[in-house]
Amino acid sequence: MSRKRKKTAEFRYYRMPESRTIIALLGEKWQQNYGRDIDYLHFHNFLEIGYCYEGRGEVVLGTKSYPFRGREFTVIPKNYLHTTNSEPDNISTWEYLFVDVEKLLRKTVMGVPAYVDQMLLAINQKAVFAKEKEMPYLAELVKRILDIMREGKPYYLEEAEGMMLAFLSEIARRNSAQFDQSEGGIREEARMNNLIDRSLDYISDHYHERIKVSDIAAQIHISETHFRRVFSQCMGMSPLEYINLVRIRSACEYLRKTDEPISSIAAKCGYFTSSTFNRNFQKIMGMAPEEWKKRPENYEQQILQFNVRSEEGW
Repeated sequence: MSRKRKKTAEFRYYRMPESRTIIALLGEKWQQNYGRDIDYLHFHNFLEIGYCYEGRGEVVLGTKSYPFRGREFTVIPKNYLHTTNSEPDNISTWEYLFVDVEKLLRKTVMGVPAYVDQMLLAINQKAVFAKEKEMPYLAELVKRILDIMREGKPYYLEEAEGMMLAFLSEIARRNSAQFDQSEGGIREEARMNNLIDRSLDYISDHYHERIKVSDIAAQIHISETHFRRVFSQCMGMSPLEYINLVRIRSACEYLRKTDEPISSIAAKCGYFTSSTFNRNFQKIMGMAPEEWKKRPENYEQQILQFNVRSEEGW
């Protein structure tokens, strides 16, 4: 199993309001030439559902590419590498939904927790690319949810969540049926995807601590050697490189928004010696922390190669 396609990977992070489980990206902003000047894959912290109204290009899901021509939709689990590339000079029109699947299911699905866990596993088992004519029921649900979010009528969030539950239930059924009929290789891919997903969550929660790669491997119950190999194969970078990227991105946020001493910021981001922090900051950002703090206008360009946490997502 391999998600590896390109050397770099970007983490596009969305912040979900506490009371919500769905956010929508709508309107003219999403009429664009996708993928222009971008040669890397990215992933998100929530499940992404995209609907293409028109355009021409390709969608890359892990190691597979699919041509789009309009009237298609995608369902992409969180932490799953992907990208969309329009053909040169082509303006493609997409709209997107981002869903906190676990929060939605635990809020709306009755029964024992294990039942929700089973649904989560099925939903996150694979990415989906489908033409509207192949799955008309699911395509109509996506378009209706997008319209509900656009119109914003009274009780629209409750209506959207109900329709999203119907959508996710059908995705879970379809994925489970394919999983039951699959060969061992597909089963192993699903298992590895789940392990990587759990490891990314663990790093996000503990990057400010003295974590080691062996700690992460222990959390997901595989050997450190096997974890290093699988992580590097899937993410296109080593676990340590990823941890450092998350830490330096967090440090940049502190440098931009606070006047705390750099030594204090380093400690908050998981670096307990100034030399280690400075070395990693210089390697990733191309300059010392003190210099970068004085030149914040350079931030987006310097971090572009490995943008591991972006509040605005795109």
